Amino acid sequence: YSEEHSHWNAAKSLGDWLKEYNIPGIFGVDTRMLTKKLREKGAMLGKIVAETDVPLHDPNLDNLVAQVSPAGVQHYGSGQHKIVLVDCGTKTNIIRCFLERDVELIRVPWDYDFTTLDYDGLFLSNGPGDPKMCAPTIQHLHAALQQDKPIFGICLGSQLMGLAAGGDTFKLKYGHRSHNQPVKLTGTQHCYITSQNHGFAVDTATLPAEWDMLFENLNDGTCEGIKHKTKPFFSTQFHPEAAGGPQDTEFLFDDFLKAVVEYKETVKK
Repeated sequence: YSEEHSHWNAAKSLGDWLKEYNIPGIFGVDTRMLTKKLREKGAMLGKIVAETDVPLHDPNLDNLVAQVSPAGVQHYGSGQHKIVLVDCGTKTNIIRCFLERDVELIRVPWDYDFTTLDYDGLFLSNGPGDPKMCAPTIQHLHAALQQDKPIFGICLGSQLMGLAAGGDTFKLKYGHRSHNQPVKLTGTQHCYITSQNHGFAVDTATLPAEWDMLFENLNDGTCEGIKHKTKPFFSTQFHPEAAGGPQDTEFLFDDFLKAVVEYKETVKK
């Protein structure tokens, strides 16, 4: 790290920018030593201490979803398919992907009782932290799983679906955080490059018999998505809407809306 910035287009140094936004930063650290510790022990908590020691705060004990979810209900679009989006920290491009596909989107907070709403399909967004902190969401989702309306989850939404179905989740020793994670569609030889940013995963061994793993991570064999064997419920641990990142799997939004159309046609009959 250089304290003197020299790029012709620079307005300030990195240090000045960090101070402006009150972001801690460190340099002069033996990163090789630190990398070896993390590779041996896995992901762990740490503190950045300038002078006197400070108490250790464990963010895993916080409900991070409650901190990033909106306070009220929001409506987008006027398409023919009414989709409820449970916002646990959703990415903007997820909203864009839906609005490009003739959808009326109802965006609700993480703990909102969406079972009282009239909708054609349910979507569970990504979000931060331990999924087990989202007890109200899991409860409402469990009720929705007793019906037949299509449900699609991404990232945290996949973990919530697994918990609501009766399965369990666990913290990965090494989180998946990159734009080049390979996943395989179960039962095929189709491999996709995906964008991932998660530290928890569904334990497929704990899922009820009517659920299967949908995608598998080819680096460590962990679950990258689940699906119900007979109902239109599925999820992905990765981000098919990635922006930036690969969009090899954006077709999953189309698969979800195809299931919504089929469900609506069945109800009409």
